[in-house]
Amino acid sequence: MQVTSRDEFDASNPSSLPPLPEQIDGLLYCPGTITLKPFQQLTEEDFLRDFQINLLGATRLLKAALPALKKSPSASVVLFSSVAVKCGLPYHASIAAAKGAIEGLTRSLAAEWAPQIRVNAIAPSLTDTRLASSLLSDEKRREAAAARHPLKSIGQPNDIAELVSFLLSESSRFMTGQILRPDGGLSGLRLF
Repeated sequence: MQVTSRDEFDASNPSSLPPLPEQIDGLLYCPGTITLKPFQQLTEEDFLRDFQINLLGATRLLKAALPALKKSPSASVVLFSSVAVKCGLPYHASIAAAKGAIEGLTRSLAAEWAPQIRVNAIAPSLTDTRLASSLLSDEKRREAAAARHPLKSIGQPNDIAELVSFLLSESSRFMTGQILRPDGGLSGLRLF
């Protein structure tokens, strides 16, 4: 049975939860934020907003969905992190902290919910989405962003969507607690 919920869900609102089906075989949580500022300019509200949307929104949804996930014979959960957690990018302190918490949550829940529910995360680099549009607003910015990656390109939504599809499918039935990094080589390679 495939059910896709397109109901409004405000990850920053503690009382907002979408209606959930009785059984959930796959759950994807992918709200995100890009708060890029020097550390001295980040406010406590910036940190709280990033944690609210990225971590606390995920925990609220996962708690609400857990009974339905347990009814599945083989449920899969996919969360989103960021390349900034592994790389240590400047101006990413707030988002890296929130997404680092997602990576910890992923591993903890994978251990706690095994063997019935698999939990993995995807930690992409800059991807050409609406969220990143201000960072890719002209050709000069796009070229500079691509040049920072060993593969000399920017991620495309389909690159990430195919990975999500794989993680939600039975093809990944032997994977849990993993952080997959579709990041053009940024987190693991240095080309001189």
